[in-house]
Amino acid sequence: MTETPRKPLILDLEDEADPSSAPPVPDPAPTGRAMLLAASAARPRSKLTQAAIWAFSAFFSFALSVAAYDFVTGLLARNAILGYVAFALLAAAVLAAVLLSLREWSAYARLHRLDTLRQRSEVARTTSDLKEARRLTASLTALYGNRPETAWGLSRFSDRQGDVLDADALLNLAETELLAPLDALARAEVEQAARQVATVTALVPLALADVATALFSNLRMIRRLAEIYGGRSGALGSWGLLRRVFSHLVATGALALTDDLIGSVAGGGILSKLSRRFGEGVVNGALTARVGLAAIDLCRPLPFVATDRPSTSGTVSRALAGLVPKGQAMGKDPLS
Repeated sequence: MTETPRKPLILDLEDEADPSSAPPVPDPAPTGRAMLLAASAARPRSKLTQAAIWAFSAFFSFALSVAAYDFVTGLLARNAILGYVAFALLAAAVLAAVLLSLREWSAYARLHRLDTLRQRSEVARTTSDLKEARRLTASLTALYGNRPETAWGLSRFSDRQGDVLDADALLNLAETELLAPLDALARAEVEQAARQVATVTALVPLALADVATALFSNLRMIRRLAEIYGGRSGALGSWGLLRRVFSHLVATGALALTDDLIGSVAGGGILSKLSRRFGEGVVNGALTARVGLAAIDLCRPLPFVATDRPSTSGTVSRALAGLVPKGQAMGKDPLS
């Protein structure tokens, strides 16, 4: 008995679906993934985590010290010459560790000095204490006395400070004459970091390259900002300052994509005209600029009162000039 070959079932549809008429799959809006991961890397630790890190560090240091002592004493018992060489190398390593610790402590002391000056200025403005304001400005002139960037402003301040008899006016004069050139250098540093993060995110397709670039650029930017304002933070000081910056941003909600600038970039016409990768670069650059401005607030010895605080939108516009067509950096339609 032979089986009849089966034929395919064909259905004639009246309305055939045209694949070309299907709507395109929308690209997800950029969320600044690199900067958000960098923020999570610098998130402040809990007290339990800090205690655990201290305990493990202390145990590791103690075990390493005992192992080094046993190694040197055992080598001295076997061979006196090799033992003395090992002892000299151990002494050099201990001396280097002490010098590094002193440098890190000095960096923390410089950052603490900037915090103290900022707190003193707020108290002097609140209480209108002219004597405290004069002591504060004397500390500022001593801090920036050897800086070539502030030489001209320092001479102008020295000529005019004797005529000022009001605490607010004296602090405003110090802010405009002493900190204006430093603010220009700080803004240029923030713009450079935002430009670098945006460019690498948009052009480098490697996985986690944008995250590494964002973290490295933010660390270097914060370190440079501290040096500009006189902090000269070390390696640990830069990490601590980065954690303070992100803690401040997260606490105030400024790191979330709710800012008017980030909203215009994420929801404006830019994403409909440019690739998602480029839009992600613009968002990461904008968040880097926001982090830099927050770092300026923490490193500046005087708060912004007499001079205008740099805006995020203006900083991003200058940073992305040439990378984004004019009018698109802020999410504007170039045809409007």
